[in-house]
Amino acid sequence: MTNGFDEAVNDTDVAPGDEHADGGGVSERVIGYLTGLGLAILLTATSFFVAGTDLVWQPSIPVALVVLAIAQMGVHLVFFLHITTGADNTNNVLALAFGILIVFLVMGGSLWIMANLNHNMMPMDQIMQMQR
Repeated sequence: MTNGFDEAVNDTDVAPGDEHADGGGVSERVIGYLTGLGLAILLTATSFFVAGTDLVWQPSIPVALVVLAIAQMGVHLVFFLHITTGADNTNNVLALAFGILIVFLVMGGSLWIMANLNHNMMPMDQIMQMQR
């Protein structure tokens, strides 16, 4: 029993960055890398344009840069690191998720420590009295 989707799938239809999985030729892989390079250059140029021009509403610049940075990371993950949702990439996706978790834990812990640092420190006048 097959569904309508199995019949409509084209054999040459692969996810971006996943050209190597089908044993595609070198030219398909080079086109994939060049596409990723073009997108990365476009996103980088857009970031410089947003940061260096007065055509963009000034309060929106940090948000635009964060969005462009996330898009840049996505391009690198898909086109250069070949992280896709395929069944053979499960370990790669899990390793990436674990790495992201560790980064957020370190950043969150650092911010928490810095936020509570003044609360745990001795007041400055007491420190000055101790030095005399």
